[in-house]
Amino acid sequence: MEKRPGAVVSGAFVLIILCLGFFIIFLQAQAPEQDNPWNRLVKRPPPTDHTYLIKGPLKDGPSVTQACLSCHRSAAKEVMATTHWTWLGHEVRLPGYDHFVRIGKLNSINNFCIGIQSNWPLCTTCHAGYGWRDETFDFTYEKNVDCLICHDGTGTYRKEPGSAGLPAQDVDLLEVARKVSWPSRQNCGYCHFSGGGGDAVKHGDLDGTMYYPHERIDFHMGKLDFNCQDCHWTKKHDISGRSMSYGNDNTDRAPCTDCHSPKPHRRERLNLHTTAIACQTCHIPKMAVGAPTKMSWDWSTAGQDLKVQDPHVYLKIKGSFTFAMNVNPEYYWFNGRGEHYIQGDKIDPEKATPINQPLGGITDSTAKIWPFKVHRGKQIYDKKYNYLLVPKTYGKGGYWTEFDWDLAARLGSEATGLPYSGEYGFAPTEMYWVMTHMVAPKEKALQCTDCHGEHGRLDWKALGYGDDPASSSAWKQARNRKEAE
Repeated sequence: MEKRPGAVVSGAFVLIILCLGFFIIFLQAQAPEQDNPWNRLVKRPPPTDHTYLIKGPLKDGPSVTQACLSCHRSAAKEVMATTHWTWLGHEVRLPGYDHFVRIGKLNSINNFCIGIQSNWPLCTTCHAGYGWRDETFDFTYEKNVDCLICHDGTGTYRKEPGSAGLPAQDVDLLEVARKVSWPSRQNCGYCHFSGGGGDAVKHGDLDGTMYYPHERIDFHMGKLDFNCQDCHWTKKHDISGRSMSYGNDNTDRAPCTDCHSPKPHRRERLNLHTTAIACQTCHIPKMAVGAPTKMSWDWSTAGQDLKVQDPHVYLKIKGSFTFAMNVNPEYYWFNGRGEHYIQGDKIDPEKATPINQPLGGITDSTAKIWPFKVHRGKQIYDKKYNYLLVPKTYGKGGYWTEFDWDLAARLGSEATGLPYSGEYGFAPTEMYWVMTHMVAPKEKALQCTDCHGEHGRLDWKALGYGDDPASSSAWKQARNRKEAE
């Protein structure tokens, strides 16, 4: 049978189209995932206007909570299941321990204000509840939950310092309750920007400049006007994000890859870095960009009547400090877990005791190199038992009132249950804070020579490479190890 020319042309055209289609599909399969974070950003509806829903008068904080629970019946129970309420992390097994423990602000020691036990009324000013004055606080009473600390939309709500979390007397509770909103930077920052006793003290990447930051300080919050919950996704009042200072499990984090592709760069050479380098290492080149952060705290010098009374240098009630601004972070391997000092652990007072320390190393396939602020302290310990003490600093009999370390140690030990020998000294400590905020504009991210070469900021030998991996076979070996996972 004679074939028609048109049929031959049509068949050839269909075959070409099919081949092109398969080729395009093949190319798409081989191409790296496009980085389009806007597609993953959580969209939230406008907050409900509560102006005509809340009836007054509201005499105190628990009265506000009672009004909230009349509609949001499960809200308090949800809050009570979170670390913002319990101040404890999940049960974990720490390195060196044969049993599970829960650690958090409730029972941990730090090298800033040291610990909350015996100092509850001041420390719990930043608790998401009302009335935590001592160890008898009722964590099951729903009206103790403070809804306004996270949902105030007026910017006028605040807690009275030293009142165990009660609202300040001049706060118009009815006005604030009627204008509740989604949590904002003002809500979160009220506590998190001033942790450790003041603005910019504890964190190297969180301070008062983050309320309304310029993009040079934080690109997401400055240029893009992000709120905290845009990255810290929340479900049933449980906010994602985990500080290694009070937690040891690598869960509930807020990774960049919630929105960004794991390999977001157009250049494959940069994407190869993501197997061993955290996003933050390159994109947070400096900490304390807009305000100085506390780098050291020496409690042993407290109690002196010096002419210098500068909160960045010396205070009689707290001792000596050093602050720094625009600081290069320190870099360590980190697999999401860490070691932690537990009350009663023995120390060597001649060496710096790590209050916490990141776990991981070059042979750990789950670890990456991360940036850290390391705060170095000198704090009270028991010279006979060789463990760190929690002194009573605030309130009756506290060091800030009596300037008597022996008395402060005795009162603090009564609260912790740890014996006190009557002999105290001061020992060096270190505390690690992983950097995740103050992301710089991409033009300010670290470049090759910032890390590689004669003046690179990374200590390659300490990180386990032995030499700069850009000038040896170490990088190839590390890359092969990661790709073999």
